[in-house]
Amino acid sequence: MTALLPEGTARRLLAATTLLTMLGYGIYLTAGVLYFTQGLHLPAIEVGLGMSLAGALALATGIPLGHLADRLGARTVHAVILLVGGAALAGLCVTRSFWPFIACATLIAASQSAGPAARGPLVQEYGREHPAVFRSYLRAVSNVGIAVGALAAGWAVEVDTRIAYVLVLAASAAAYGVGAVIAIAIPRVPPLRTGSGPRWIALRDRPYMALTVLDGLMAIQYRVLTVAVPLWLLRATLAPHWSVSAVMLVNTVIVVFLQVRASRSIDSVATGARAFRRAGVAFLISCGIFSLLAGLPGWLCVVVLLAAVAVHTTGEMWQAAGGFELSFALAPRESVGQYQGLFGMGLGLGVTVGPTVLIALCIGLGSLGWWIVGLGFACTGLAVPVTARWAERSRLRPPTPVAEPVAR
Repeated sequence: MTALLPEGTARRLLAATTLLTMLGYGIYLTAGVLYFTQGLHLPAIEVGLGMSLAGALALATGIPLGHLADRLGARTVHAVILLVGGAALAGLCVTRSFWPFIACATLIAASQSAGPAARGPLVQEYGREHPAVFRSYLRAVSNVGIAVGALAAGWAVEVDTRIAYVLVLAASAAAYGVGAVIAIAIPRVPPLRTGSGPRWIALRDRPYMALTVLDGLMAIQYRVLTVAVPLWLLRATLAPHWSVSAVMLVNTVIVVFLQVRASRSIDSVATGARAFRRAGVAFLISCGIFSLLAGLPGWLCVVVLLAAVAVHTTGEMWQAAGGFELSFALAPRESVGQYQGLFGMGLGLGVTVGPTVLIALCIGLGSLGWWIVGLGFACTGLAVPVTARWAERSRLRPPTPVAEPVAR
């Protein structure tokens, strides 16, 4: 893999699909809520409840759609999911009331939730011997797409008219549609699971389920920089308001340029588990630094803040790389889509409950809450290596012999 473009046509097509769809998703993330409240004039409480409901419903789609990708072929299922997401974004442009908004928002959330699961067999096939490294590359591409989409949506936010919001959402739908067309051009990967046997094997894999839960708990950290830190800066510190944007800028730049490098040495279950342990320590350190911002002079607050963001982002990259490695290495090859769908549910749950947990602790309790959150991340990271060894042992255990029937 080169610094900018991956090797091989299939990898480049998959990267292009990811870039376009995440560009569209970045537009939706930035302009969606404002369109619902300013353009459609829906009450803010209805919008909040509706998006939470849409996210909750979408969590259940990863496993079945990942299973379909295993059984029917990942390329087709992935392209259809992108088309559905694009159609839902286009539907928002003509939506006028609450329930159509709920339907479209649910389909968009489902497309975003199930996309990595359906894409899993493609990443495994074209990632060759290191699918987790290729997945890290796609994560960097995703961050670029979201950043560009957010910049494009900034025009609509500045103009703040319904027409402007409709135009950028239409561009978002078009990005999804073009991404789906490119996905069809990716060389076909034959169905991985063609025989009979238990259908939902991922749900019966207790060690993998335990790792999914731990990754979900650690995934609460994704809301630290987007929810807890902005509120903390505005309510408890003397930092200038522009520092909120600087937080996301620093985070995005570090991930884009260093995510692949952070994943190159993580090439086994053991190294993936240790990456989680290091991530937990990094989150503990960053949360401790965030707790110290209150009361600092404005200029010093910004310097310390950006140092904390860099430490936190380092932990974020370690967690992501470790999760990619464990989720692929411990998944049976013939069911990787289903397993990716299950692992993605942990991330989805963590991101969903994260705002509530972080606001209650970091904002409600202040500095003490930051230390509680940091210790929680560190303890979760320490639990991952033990659970990963359990998962490895369960895969090495020989099958239980079946007794031959005794002749009468």
